[in-house]
Amino acid sequence: NSSLGTISRCLKAQQLTQCYTNIGMMGILLCCCLRSPVTTCCQTGSISFLDFKDPVEIHKRKLFLWFSHLPKEEKQFGGLFSPETMHVDPLILERKDEERAGLLQSPYKTQTSSSHSLTVEQLFDPTDAWCEGRGLNVLLYGAVGTGKATIVRKLVLDWCAGNTMTHFKLLLPFTCEDLSQLTKAVSLRDLVGRKYLHLKNHPLLSGDRDHAKDVLFLFNGMEKMQLDFRIGSSELCSDPNEPLPPSVLIVNLLRKYLLPEASILMATRLSAVERIPQKYVSRYAQICGFNDPDRQRAYFTSRLLQSEEAAQNKEAQTLIELLYLHLQSESQLAAACFLPSYCWLTCATLHFLHFTTTQAPIRTLTGIYTSFFRLNFGGEVLGTRTGTSPSSQEHQSSLMRYVVLTVGKLAFDGVMNKRTSFSDKELEQWIGGKTKTDEELHQLAVFQTDVLDFFLAPCVKSGNHSSKELCEDNEKLYVFAVPALQEYLAALYIVLGENKSALQKLTSQVSVAIGQASEDVSALVNILSKFIPLRLFAIFNLLKLFPKLYEKISSYNKGKIARTMAVEMFRTEDSHNDDVLDQVEQSLLGVHGPQPQQFDDSKSFELYPIFMGGLLQYSNRVLLQQLDCNVQSTTVVQITRALRKHLVRELSKPQPPEELMDLLVLLYEFQNPRLTVEVLSSIKSICLTNVRMTSLKCFILSSVLSCASASYHLKELDLSSCLLTHNMLQMLVPAFRHAHSLNLQFNNLGPDSCILLKDLLLDPKTYISSLQLCDNPLLDSGVRILLEALPQNQSLIYLSLMHTGLGNSGALELAERLPQHTGLQELNVAYNAISEEAAVALVDACREHPTIHTLHLYFNPITDEGKQSLYGRGVTGNQGNNQQVKVLASVTEGSDISGGWHPILKVIQENASSWDHKRVKQQLKVHTFSALSFEGGRRTFSVSLPSPSSLLSICVLCF
Repeated sequence: NSSLGTISRCLKAQQLTQCYTNIGMMGILLCCCLRSPVTTCCQTGSISFLDFKDPVEIHKRKLFLWFSHLPKEEKQFGGLFSPETMHVDPLILERKDEERAGLLQSPYKTQTSSSHSLTVEQLFDPTDAWCEGRGLNVLLYGAVGTGKATIVRKLVLDWCAGNTMTHFKLLLPFTCEDLSQLTKAVSLRDLVGRKYLHLKNHPLLSGDRDHAKDVLFLFNGMEKMQLDFRIGSSELCSDPNEPLPPSVLIVNLLRKYLLPEASILMATRLSAVERIPQKYVSRYAQICGFNDPDRQRAYFTSRLLQSEEAAQNKEAQTLIELLYLHLQSESQLAAACFLPSYCWLTCATLHFLHFTTTQAPIRTLTGIYTSFFRLNFGGEVLGTRTGTSPSSQEHQSSLMRYVVLTVGKLAFDGVMNKRTSFSDKELEQWIGGKTKTDEELHQLAVFQTDVLDFFLAPCVKSGNHSSKELCEDNEKLYVFAVPALQEYLAALYIVLGENKSALQKLTSQVSVAIGQASEDVSALVNILSKFIPLRLFAIFNLLKLFPKLYEKISSYNKGKIARTMAVEMFRTEDSHNDDVLDQVEQSLLGVHGPQPQQFDDSKSFELYPIFMGGLLQYSNRVLLQQLDCNVQSTTVVQITRALRKHLVRELSKPQPPEELMDLLVLLYEFQNPRLTVEVLSSIKSICLTNVRMTSLKCFILSSVLSCASASYHLKELDLSSCLLTHNMLQMLVPAFRHAHSLNLQFNNLGPDSCILLKDLLLDPKTYISSLQLCDNPLLDSGVRILLEALPQNQSLIYLSLMHTGLGNSGALELAERLPQHTGLQELNVAYNAISEEAAVALVDACREHPTIHTLHLYFNPITDEGKQSLYGRGVTGNQGNNQQVKVLASVTEGSDISGGWHPILKVIQENASSWDHKRVKQQLKVHTFSALSFEGGRRTFSVSLPSPSSLLSICVLCF
């Protein structure tokens, strides 16, 4: 009560100036309950005071709340979401009558057009044909993905805030999809009052005098309305109170018979431009997307750097710069990002690749592409022609389903034949080659006008990239706007079961027919006679035969899909490619640095099987169902069962690190814990050495391994040379709990990472027996932190701290801590600038230790006499347990080869490319090696040893 009283007093005193993001929806409702004169300003987020008794102000407040709501896909770019700051105006061109239906040919040719650009505010500037007392009818049109819905939404929000269209006192937005569903006749005033109750009987809509000049009607999605401007089909009406069908009301508004002073803004697709007669349109304006890299960069910056943390992140800023350089090169991505929808897809993918955190909800690459299609094609259908009967409109086909059957089939053919570009003839063959009826031809024309350019764009690549795909007559080639889009559509085409043989289609039809038939034998015979000659089968066995036959063929088809996924996943010719996540990133950011001398024209489609697995995920199937693309649960079960068998069999063979990373991505995209556990049971070691790890890859590795039980253990988890950082290490801790041997060599782990490693060694759930930290800048301060875990950890057997900046102080600290750990057997502290005094202390500590048998001390500044002394101290065992320690300090012992020469030379061979060359050369000279040289990228050692047989042994065993 006291809080409500305080709020009430502040409201009465008009002192409430909280941000909208702080007051939230509950605050708005509270203000309404208190009947306070408070509303929000959508531009600044501040609270302004208005009279709630004014229906127009109530209308503005409600419109702001309605149009501020965004789909969940838009909320993935950070917690501090501000849609107004993330909006970038696309290019809007005023079109003349003769070019109103012209299609855009290229994003780089719009600047040479005779049309001039407009802002949203200029859409309703008076035209030459405008006359006093009549409002303007503006037709705003564009292809799919150009940003029509975004412009409409921004216009409404700006009008609510008083930033644009201020000369209109009332803005009335309508969705034509809703209007097309109304079957009862209704008057214009009742239609407005039905959607906006607070505006019922508003005087601006009465038709008296010229009040309607202050009204702007906004009809979004005009292609959904089957408008008929023939007098015989739509009667004339000038009374706002006369009930008529919604389509007739709109026709009369456009004719200027009904509220002639009112202005109208219509947003529609390209194919519907000609449906509205020219004499009823005052201005044509075409949305042309982002016609230059600067608009694209502004969009990417507003999306990827919209939060304060991201804006201060140097990695994020570098990401924007790389993306901008790629756009400036007039690459294929620049042509795709001409459409704002592809800018959204690019931002969502980059956000997924670079800004994935453990706190963020689970997102997958397949989910991003599925959401992309839901945002662009959700609820969209291939409309029928004007004047079509309502009964035929009920059977309109889903636009996304049509895309799968046409463009998806083209994509699948390209994947199967390793092709990414297609000629005009091939497009005609795959997309329009089998149309027969007049209605199908009409749907094809609509599809080609509105949608085809959304998926396929003219190929802008030249030179070696398309040399093998050029036609003899230099015919123009088309490619998918985004390369991954081809693989997604091909995967969707397969998962939906569209790649069927004639026998499979026949049995499917027969099975449906039998299921719909009654028990009447004659009815069943009549239905079956439409599909097969009955003389081939016994009539009494048909009912039993075909369901079983269909089930058998259907299960075989699902097994074939699973086999295809496994085969595509483990292609031997693709084993040396980058992993799929790096390939996706390179397609968006380009390849920077030295280019390969020889370009390989063969295209690898490694995302294709991963998308097939991701499309079987439940959340993606729910989104696909909204697009009329249904994947049955029984289909998922059959594919999953067959896929498990194929994956387990393939994993019996050793896989390259990149292929293993792709497998982890597949399991992550699948989001099926049971399948993941069964596949992991056949994996004993995970080697990802030299894979460029990112936060996303670390998250995927941890997520996949977290599906396994606590009793599941890997023999080895190798993450050497993976460019790991401290933040990545935090994400990998759950994965480390499943490893016996953990290899973290050659990464960027500093002293702060030792805190995590210490906690890991102290965790009772971990069983790490081998920990390799070679070539990480841990320094002596980090090693001290790590050594604090030794007293309580009893699982560690092998510890490598080679070339970690240990120093004398760290070595002495290690010598003091060793007696507290009784299980350690081998210790490597080579190449750590350890002097002879500290080395002696270490050897003595190891000699007194009950289990340590090997100590690595080579590449430390120790004299020959000191090395000889260390050998002697290691051999002289403890009086109590006769423990001897093998000290590896040098390749030679005087004029003889040391007994530990082989492991030392093996370590030198593995690390010579990353260590300081001068230091290595100097040390090899000390070890009687005369030179170290590199020829053609290969390491070559020139040695001088007392015995030729010894030289031969080194050459055979080491090289």
